[in-house]
Amino acid sequence: MKQDSTKKTARPRIRITDTTLRDAHQSLWATRLRTDDILAIAEKIDNAGYYSLECWGGATFDVCMRFLRENPWERLRQIKAVCKKTPLQMLLRGQNLLGYKHYPDDVVERFVALACENGMDIFRVFDALNDPRNLEKAIASVKKYGGHAQGTISYTTSPVHTVAAYVKLAKEQVAMGIDSLAIKDMAGILTPGAARELISSLVKELPDMPIQVHSHMTSGMAAAMYLAAVESGAGCVDCAISTMSSFSSQPPCESIVTILESEGYDTGLDQAKLAEINAYFRELKKTRQPLSTQKVEAVDAGVLVHAIPGGMISNLRSQLAQQDALDRLPEVLAELPKTRADMGYPPLVTPTSQIVGVQSVLNVLSGKRYSMVTDETKHYAAGYYGRTPAPIDKKLQKKLMGDLKPITCRPADLLKPGLATAAAEIPSKLIQKEEDILSYCLFPEVALGYFKWRAQPADQRDPIPADLEQQAAPEAAAPAAPVADAEERRLADIGALVVELFGKIGVSAGSVAPVKRTETPAPASAPAPEKKEDAAPTGPTINAPFNGTFYRSDGPGKPQIAKEGDQVAKGAPLCIVEAMKMFNPIHADKALTVVKFLVEHGKTVQKGQPLVEVQYV
Repeated sequence: MKQDSTKKTARPRIRITDTTLRDAHQSLWATRLRTDDILAIAEKIDNAGYYSLECWGGATFDVCMRFLRENPWERLRQIKAVCKKTPLQMLLRGQNLLGYKHYPDDVVERFVALACENGMDIFRVFDALNDPRNLEKAIASVKKYGGHAQGTISYTTSPVHTVAAYVKLAKEQVAMGIDSLAIKDMAGILTPGAARELISSLVKELPDMPIQVHSHMTSGMAAAMYLAAVESGAGCVDCAISTMSSFSSQPPCESIVTILESEGYDTGLDQAKLAEINAYFRELKKTRQPLSTQKVEAVDAGVLVHAIPGGMISNLRSQLAQQDALDRLPEVLAELPKTRADMGYPPLVTPTSQIVGVQSVLNVLSGKRYSMVTDETKHYAAGYYGRTPAPIDKKLQKKLMGDLKPITCRPADLLKPGLATAAAEIPSKLIQKEEDILSYCLFPEVALGYFKWRAQPADQRDPIPADLEQQAAPEAAAPAAPVADAEERRLADIGALVVELFGKIGVSAGSVAPVKRTETPAPASAPAPEKKEDAAPTGPTINAPFNGTFYRSDGPGKPQIAKEGDQVAKGAPLCIVEAMKMFNPIHADKALTVVKFLVEHGKTVQKGQPLVEVQYV
């Protein structure tokens, strides 16, 4: 049957934001687009007719320095130099900026100021807990420096996440001065019916506030939901070019354009130009898509139950299988909503998705709920991430917090200004521009490593590997050295598993499980510790509980956590192993004396590798 191409009654133009240059390749390709990849197609994208181009924020900033050896600020400038027609857009985690913790107000304001100066136009500002206090400084800064401040509702479902609650949150952000409002459906669980109800209410209560909708195709519902959202009054939706769409990415732009135009909406986009753009990414896919993402399920309907965004479930399956615990997956998935309810129904988006996910795994594998609690769960329960959507039961809160005291103030109010301190910690010869200080504030070790690499003559720099997936993936785990206590080993393995599963959240090995120790050196299959004096330890050692990077201090210019010869009590921090961007303290399992550190500061380590030789007292 021939399709009826007759246009229906003219309707308002629906704007489309292209996420290909940020969220799409972050969701599908582990954020592996290089700046050159972007610049080669940027002019065509700029001429396609998009409302805005999301090209910065999220994980792009960290990955630029950590893996690609690029300056994220320079990437922004270069994209702006080419894209002169279309506003540039970024994702900003409120007081967390682009990291996983709160930063001081002076850092937040100056970061936003420099982002505006370097070409950023639209800032989508969100908070994982929908706590307005964590949004206010970032939104005020965007307004102060001339940017477009887009407020955000991080969408989830629970008894306390009602339409009325979301409207109240929107009004609070309107009072802060936002220019538009985004509904961020990070897990792809917003149904067409729920979208109609929510957006209709927002339009009724805030008739002059432009509404934009962001979703992922994880559950397969997003395209249908977009149409319902537009029919209810949303004026803009997020899409990705088709090669970079679907799965855990956004709906395909070409399909959404066709759907909307069939309903009488105008998008202003040219399908012929979109086809040219898609052809570029289809070819680029051959060299940029990581092998690990080539075998993914087109739809994960399970997300409609557990509401975990992105690829966390596939990673969970893989890691549980490696631990011969795949049969526990149904238990973990059943535990997740219970843990989330206990913790006040937080939306599952970074970092709360990892906090709840980690605690759920611990609750199942430890055999007793909350018998093992991560440092992040402790701080979450105490209010250091913000106000929980629903109160946590007082008795459980006390158990989760441990020795921490609860706070009720805005978390950032407890932070001292950070810019001057950061500037003093960086060797002056490594600073090229003020922006370097901001990069260092967000990711100290990563930025310093990049600065040192950048300062070397081009012919002396370590090469950037062609296969970035190999560089980014954890190295093959070395067999763990034997321990005398089987239960100690089991618990330590659980702690290591949790970090491997949810590495973006720093899980303190001391709070998750006893630190493994052994009377023998690491097995021959493990790499030799990189140390100038690499004599094998002769006494007990504290070993790495997971793959990562070893540090003796919690930041450049900071004193060593423990020094050789120090006598420390049980539970005292000795050193740090960074896993996936977060610092994880390694604690003494008993009262001991530090004999000798066996790894150089800043070197990579493998699970089971000896870190420090000790003498127990």
